[in-house]
Amino acid sequence: MDPKENKMGTLPIGKLILNMSLPPMISMLVAALYNVIDSIFVAKISEDALAAVTLVFPVQMLMMSITVGIGVGNASLISRRLGQKRQMDADSAAAHGILLGLICWVLYALFGLFLAGPFLSLYVDPVQNAGIYSMALDYCRIVMMGSAFINITVAIERILQSTGNTLYPMVFNGVAASVNAVLATIFITGEYGMPALGVRGAGYIAVFGQMIGCVLALLLFRRGAKRGMNAVSISFKGFRARGKTLRDILAVGAPSIVMMAVQPLLISGLNGILIAYSTTAVAVLGVYFRIQTFVIMPVIGLNQGALPIMGYNFGARNRVRLTATFKLAFKVAIVIMIVGTAVFWIFPHAIMGLFNPTPEMLDMGVHALRAISISWIPASFVIICIGLFQALAHGVFALVISVVRQLGLILPLAYFLALYYGVNAAWYSYAIAEISAFTLSLIFLARVRRQEIAKLPDGAPVK
Repeated sequence: MDPKENKMGTLPIGKLILNMSLPPMISMLVAALYNVIDSIFVAKISEDALAAVTLVFPVQMLMMSITVGIGVGNASLISRRLGQKRQMDADSAAAHGILLGLICWVLYALFGLFLAGPFLSLYVDPVQNAGIYSMALDYCRIVMMGSAFINITVAIERILQSTGNTLYPMVFNGVAASVNAVLATIFITGEYGMPALGVRGAGYIAVFGQMIGCVLALLLFRRGAKRGMNAVSISFKGFRARGKTLRDILAVGAPSIVMMAVQPLLISGLNGILIAYSTTAVAVLGVYFRIQTFVIMPVIGLNQGALPIMGYNFGARNRVRLTATFKLAFKVAIVIMIVGTAVFWIFPHAIMGLFNPTPEMLDMGVHALRAISISWIPASFVIICIGLFQALAHGVFALVISVVRQLGLILPLAYFLALYYGVNAAWYSYAIAEISAFTLSLIFLARVRRQEIAKLPDGAPVK
């Protein structure tokens, strides 16, 4: 592909956002469907099994935060280099992204082997809660040691997305999630005469699905290279890691890692707060984090599609296309969040009913879904602002917003509200924190517009 004809600098903004955002939105929705199906069948084992998987959930999210954060930094660098017509530097960045993914896998595997047990013992006693601890430990070790496949897949996904190819990631992520969902319905509880593998089966199935997705990602990337469809190429012949390229990736990637790592740290903190009241509260939190992906992930997918467009046009110094992309992405995001909030307020009983809840879990879950979903409408603006800051290499702004909205506010608020007003009051900490993050995003956006965006030339008009 000739960099001068890159579609991120020429196609109409509406069509471009649709083309680039719809595939990741679909693949994320499919992945969210798998997570829900997986949890539904784990919940059929027992409430303790669901709690065990929920305790491991922050570890999985931290793993993905590191992997995806590096991918975000790599994608930002690639899209900016393409916008600047620096093809060789874009190719080099892509190869470095694969290398970093493999290094991360080694670190994850070591964690699974040596640190999973001590981590889980912070939340459950290995003797008094032997059942939950054993299930959680088995699941954690399986998914961490088998993470090589998802690391390579995410690296390829981000490389393709940074160049405007979002179709291939939709295909290989969708296939992987579909394989996981089908196998989960058969093997976790032992349907159709198959062996019941339980929580360990959920881990094995997840890794197998990731392996299928990785193989398909490699095949599709190679297919694109042979047909001249890839905007960047990856070659390790004569490859040498360059410190400057690594620093450029991590300049955006490191703040992105910390920003996304805030979420698993938040879940870990909330698990620690809630488990003091009941394991039911932990199970409810696990249900929420799986169900909310149907609303949050489409907005994140939209943001993924808009990010390279904004990064490319910032590199190409086209203010009109940059600002038009931001505005349209925000409009779509707020519509998604409004619809999601309405669904959670109208149908909370039906949503919780999917997870075989006890009466206590049902009552607590209905209240939690309604209380937390209030935060989604201001979150639509926050998420798109974070994408803009990442696209413009202001990862620190995105980091500060994420830390403030979650660790800085949700955890202390949840602790205070639960302590003085009961566990159901803790769910309102989300709305308070998100409104604060909305205000902070406005402040940072005003600064970026004044100091950088306003100084760009208009560029080509928006079609």
